[in-house]
Amino acid sequence: MNDTKKAYIATLIQVAIIGFSFMFVKVALEYVSPLVLLSYRFFFALLASLLPIIVKKVSVDIKVSDILKILPLSLFYPVLFFGFQSFGLLYSSSTEAGIIIATAPIFTAILSNIFLKEKTTKVQNLFICFSMSGIIYISVVNSMQIEGFSIFGTILLILSTVSMAFYNIMSRKLSKTYSYYTLTFIMTLIGFIIFTVLSIGNYAIDPKAISITEPLTSAKFLFAIVYLGVFSSFVSSLLTNYALSKLEASKVSVFSNLTPIITLLVGVFILSEEINYKHLIGIAVTIIGVLGTNLFGRKKKKNV
Repeated sequence: MNDTKKAYIATLIQVAIIGFSFMFVKVALEYVSPLVLLSYRFFFALLASLLPIIVKKVSVDIKVSDILKILPLSLFYPVLFFGFQSFGLLYSSSTEAGIIIATAPIFTAILSNIFLKEKTTKVQNLFICFSMSGIIYISVVNSMQIEGFSIFGTILLILSTVSMAFYNIMSRKLSKTYSYYTLTFIMTLIGFIIFTVLSIGNYAIDPKAISITEPLTSAKFLFAIVYLGVFSSFVSSLLTNYALSKLEASKVSVFSNLTPIITLLVGVFILSEEINYKHLIGIAVTIIGVLGTNLFGRKKKKNV
């Protein structure tokens, strides 16, 4: 199996992980504030990233200059991306979050064109729009079922998506200098430090805030936070950084259109929510768009 196929598989696994993550964020937010959630999330992510280094399966040679170069990337992802997402989910549903994050390909295509000079073909742009139309269709269908719509929550989730688009661009560029594991480890370390300092500072300012340690007595919270830390933060970042080291940012990003589909299926099979033929139409259109964007881009590359 060549690197390109491995990158596509990595991206599909990453999308599946993210598709489940919104549900677990909502679960964790029942017990802690967004900042405490993020602190715990990246504590477990950091533990997971340290394990391969401790058993000497992976070596990471980091200098202060490396951290400074990767710091801007880390500010967009995980800090701004997860920060906006967690606070946005306080006011929005997991289904809404899955739909909004699917707009990432639009922002990524524009930014990759500007900063990386990665040109998308007219056919690719057509399939990106086709995929987005499927997302919009699903969004319209779901809007009839979602109560308590919040414009503030929507804005926060859009800012989260824009942060992801910048991350896709910057990671693609830095992956030419650093290994995908080095990028993931430093991003995780910075995320843990920033979110932990912020959560402790918030607790110091407001001692009446939700207890930091009490939620650890809940098995439900622990399961959710371990999933979010180990899989949705560490493993997801590792897979994305690997994919971006092998594929164009626009190709990787368009897979995020599959996220609301997975979120929708999670609602059906786990939360016993209903799905109808309208959802199936939107799912089919979205998948065709994702496949077209990548297949036609790959063919063009072979002909060069």
